[in-house]
Amino acid sequence: MALEIGKKAPDFTLLDEDGRKVKLSSFKGRRVVVFFYPKAMTSGCTREACDFRDEEKAFARKGALVVGISRDTPAAQKKFKEKYNLPFPLLSDPETEAHQAFDAWGEKTMYGKTITGALRTTVVVGPDGKVEHVFPKVKVDGHVADVLESL
Repeated sequence: MALEIGKKAPDFTLLDEDGRKVKLSSFKGRRVVVFFYPKAMTSGCTREACDFRDEEKAFARKGALVVGISRDTPAAQKKFKEKYNLPFPLLSDPETEAHQAFDAWGEKTMYGKTITGALRTTVVVGPDGKVEHVFPKVKVDGHVADVLESL
């Protein structure tokens, strides 16, 4: 099922880097930028997370909260967050439930082979809980600027 602009975003409950449960619906009333990334501590994911970090104040000025999600364990997310001083929650989705609900899981080509895995995707959820923007098949360079511009 594809995400649709204007439709209610799927809710999820995932553990953050400290092992606390976080629900998307708990952010109701705030705009949330949810970015899915394949793996903490890898080059592209680190660049993307650091780009979001570097623009955190710009997102805050636009009333948006940033949340990162990958299949990494809460312990790996904590290490990633601390190493790169990431100011936003990093959520663990080992069963890919949120990935699948947000169209961030599927086939992709890696090193010439087709595999199933995390698809770099960003979704903007409005204060009303509805999907405002979807950025599929994200290329890291310039992506954060594009997300900011969309708000």
